[in-house]
Amino acid sequence: MSEPVTLLLDVPSGWSGHWAGPLREYLPHARLIGQEDAAAEAARIDYLVTFRPRKGLLASLANLKAVFCLGAGVDGILADPDFPRDLPLMRFVDRSLSRELAQYVVMHVLIFHRGQRYFDAAQAMNKWRQRPLVRRTEDTRIGILGLGEIGTMCAERLRDLDFVVTGWSRSRKSVAGVESFAGAGELAPFLARSDILVCLLPLTAETLGILNAKTFALLPKGAFVINAARGGHLVEADLVDAIDRGHLAGATLDVFQHEPLPAESVLWNHPKITVTPHIAAITDPRAAARAISEGVAAIERGEPAPHRVDIARGY
Repeated sequence: MSEPVTLLLDVPSGWSGHWAGPLREYLPHARLIGQEDAAAEAARIDYLVTFRPRKGLLASLANLKAVFCLGAGVDGILADPDFPRDLPLMRFVDRSLSRELAQYVVMHVLIFHRGQRYFDAAQAMNKWRQRPLVRRTEDTRIGILGLGEIGTMCAERLRDLDFVVTGWSRSRKSVAGVESFAGAGELAPFLARSDILVCLLPLTAETLGILNAKTFALLPKGAFVINAARGGHLVEADLVDAIDRGHLAGATLDVFQHEPLPAESVLWNHPKITVTPHIAAITDPRAAARAISEGVAAIERGEPAPHRVDIARGY
């Protein structure tokens, strides 16, 4: 009888308890080991389950069959120079994750669109201040950078609220009621008609720093920016400058160049920037464990696992 497969769970020590139970439930016949046993068991480890592997870990695992990422973005794994480019890497794709992120985007679109911060300030001063919408919903144009699974759900939710929704992606996409822009040549016209710009792109060499001074200059005056993708997409100093100059109305940021966001960052206390601590969507351990079990079973049968990353593209 063949030995059970061995999975290494490589997550911060305080998180391991959240993942170990569901993984044992969905993979009852597998050997699950933690960081403390990685060195001794390195030669026997078949699968790595992680968000962002510790430096040097991948180089020590010579017999890996595949890596399962616990999040939708795999940039933290591909950034490791020791990652073997022929090793299967699976990202986490689940409707619950997409739904949570869509909720976050819709919430912050509406907070800006409905002027909620104005009313928050009025309440803090005990002032009864009424004002109409700055722009009609039907005249408000929302641009989604990235029309993958998550971007498509966000676009559909906002479309159903009667916003004018467009999307930009590497290749042309077909989403009912959403105009698709594609490729570098169509980025400028896409930006020119985005009163609210939402970034949901994967982080790759091509998208690194895409939210920069040049991009902001192409947005209409008074545009609002939401970044719920990766901190590496945003040049933070360029954003602050564009807001302080009055070209942008403000921003909501869930991800940052350095996380946790340093206490001395100007983003914390900027009056026109909302900061949230990378919580737009939190991976559900049971959903992830189920997906990993299905992927392991497929590989053990000699079949491709779902949601394998195209290493050249980075997603």
